[in-house]
Amino acid sequence: MHPLIRSIQQKLLKKVPEIKSGYTVRVSQKITEGAKERIQNFEGLVIKVGHGEGAERTFTVRKMVEGIGVEKIFPLHSPNITKIVVKKKAKVRRSKLYYMRQRFGKSARLSERHVTDEERATEEAKMEAMIAEAVKAEEKRKKEERAANPEQAEAAVEQVEEAPADEEVGTRDLASEEGEGTEEATPTEPVEDSESVEENKEEKPEEPAPADEPEEKGKEEA
Repeated sequence: MHPLIRSIQQKLLKKVPEIKSGYTVRVSQKITEGAKERIQNFEGLVIKVGHGEGAERTFTVRKMVEGIGVEKIFPLHSPNITKIVVKKKAKVRRSKLYYMRQRFGKSARLSERHVTDEERATEEAKMEAMIAEAVKAEEKRKKEERAANPEQAEAAVEQVEEAPADEEVGTRDLASEEGEGTEEATPTEPVEDSESVEENKEEKPEEPAPADEPEEKGKEEA
């Protein structure tokens, strides 16, 4: 994964418990219905944990509803997931439990054990320690990069500092150019042309209609 994408995804990561295939979990998901929001719980068996990295990681939960199997895929670090609780743990030999789709009743049972509150607390402490270690490792890596290439780091800082000033200058130049262009482009000739056209219209004599000439000649002869 590109280091830039990794650094962005680290800001989106949440503190979540360890989830593996064979765990029974209860997922609290935020559901929006119009202008209202509610929390919906979905409890079932984890049959698959995606191989995505960082915020792209997903897991699939399966449960039986009135004899019908229902599966949902949840993004592990989604902001719509408010809470994930591990209820039971089972030892399985496969990473993807797709064979559970063909099993019902007693054949679908696994040798599970309930998770206590103490175990949850220890897992949360482990996750916090792992997150702190990851943050320290990222900071150390950034320091090493800056030490290896101090010129690039200084140039990046200078570019960030100079960027607002350049934008202001650019806006001022554009505004001045637009103002100058409008001043130069205000012509007075079209006004004179319109006045001259009106004068020409007034100076032109009104020519008599050609149909009136024969009538006038007949009157003179009479």
